Amino acid sequence: MSQLLERNGHQVMTAGSAEDGIATCKREKPDIVLMDIILPGMNGFQATRALTRDAETSHIPILIISTKGQETDRVWGLRQGAKDYIAKPPRESELITRINALIGH
Repeated sequence: MSQLLERNGHQVMTAGSAEDGIATCKREKPDIVLMDIILPGMNGFQATRALTRDAETSHIPILIISTKGQETDRVWGLRQGAKDYIAKPPRESELITRINALIGH
């Protein structure tokens, strides 16, 4: 995923857990967060909720990319504050189009 994004002109930061990702977002203020749901410790739904409810990070759009492809998962992810939801594995062109739409490119 990182290589795909870098190949399309994006700088990438990664985190090994939701907690690390939240700390990175507060420190680095990225243009967008690509969030998985299945994570060690806090899950991606909880992390999405934490980021969107924090004044420091609430402006950062979150795109959930998950193997959990059911409509109920998508709806729940959007209710937690995600701006978009895509099932894994995403097609490169679709992923880049959705990222660019969320960051205004």
